[in-house]
Amino acid sequence: MSQQQEYRRQFLKWSALSTLGTALPFSGSATSGTWLEHLLQEDGIKNIHDLKRKSLEILGQDAQNYLNGGADDLTTVMVNEAAYKGIKIRARRLIDVRSVSTEIELFGQKMDQPILMSPVGFQKFFHEGGEIASAKAARAKGFTMIASSVSNDSFTDISQQSGANLWFQLYPSTDRKVTKILLDRAEAAGCKVLALTVDTPVVGNRENSGTTLMNMISAGELPMGNFESILAEGVPFTDPSMTWDMIDWLKANCSMKILIKGIVTREDAALCLTRGADGIIVSNHGGRQLDSGLSTIECLPEIVDEVKGQIPVLIDGGIRRGTDIFKALAIGATAVCIGRPYCWGLGAMGQAGVELALDILKTELIRDMQLAGTTSVSGITRAHILI
Repeated sequence: MSQQQEYRRQFLKWSALSTLGTALPFSGSATSGTWLEHLLQEDGIKNIHDLKRKSLEILGQDAQNYLNGGADDLTTVMVNEAAYKGIKIRARRLIDVRSVSTEIELFGQKMDQPILMSPVGFQKFFHEGGEIASAKAARAKGFTMIASSVSNDSFTDISQQSGANLWFQLYPSTDRKVTKILLDRAEAAGCKVLALTVDTPVVGNRENSGTTLMNMISAGELPMGNFESILAEGVPFTDPSMTWDMIDWLKANCSMKILIKGIVTREDAALCLTRGADGIIVSNHGGRQLDSGLSTIECLPEIVDEVKGQIPVLIDGGIRRGTDIFKALAIGATAVCIGRPYCWGLGAMGQAGVELALDILKTELIRDMQLAGTTSVSGITRAHILI
């Protein structure tokens, strides 16, 4: 290769990936020294959509159906992602954007970025490393992960083996003694924040998810890490009788901050305030519960307007790009949560793939903030978007 050709090759790498290649630290992570090569060589992974494509090449059909599926006709799954495209960004010019901060503070914790990892259960279905691999990636990249009640590894094991900053997501059993044990174990492991899922009184009609997962659980091939030995046979890990009184019960039985996950209306946001919830996650379970619902980004404005900054409002569902994160923050979200994107990374490359997904989204957000003329998360406002 001539010197001129080498210069051209280096310039093309820089022009395509300059922000991605320079904005992020690489110390001590599974992708350190290798992930740019993955991006630039045979895998061609430049974004979350490419990670999804890569996961489809590796995951079995049943795992794909479970991860990418949803309720009924997948209408809500699709609208979650599509709705972001209808929101336009109003970029400001001639602002010094050499230094951009994505830092936020949430429940007294300083976070390097307004991106958390949503609870996703049964991650060993996607990769043998499961939730521990995802949590190790979170630790390596400085992200907070919300561990699912239905993780294959227990919350205690995930915490001890990863050292990550973890929150705990709760599906309350109808047996409150079981739920109390889960709370105690989470607190003993150092958890400060609990996310109570409220959109699953029963499991949605997930026709395309298949039966392989349930068969593997029944056969003991996929353990129920948190529920092993404490959930009696035949007792569900959902509770169709649960009401708003559950918030009072949780506050009486733990000292963790209580986030209500699954809020999609201003009426329920108002009740979260009345009942003393510490925060809200605007969520429709990734389109896996009730079909024909609004996208979460469509629900966000009325909830933010109702809450008026009294408690944090987070959002999940359909986030695939840094611009999606920017739009959610502009509407008033305190932070966003991602689920499928990092699980595509997990399915494609294990811990390294999760780290890559996190790197991609943070890097895109930084670049988009620079291009929109914003230098901090607090500086992103509704003036920057047109709905």
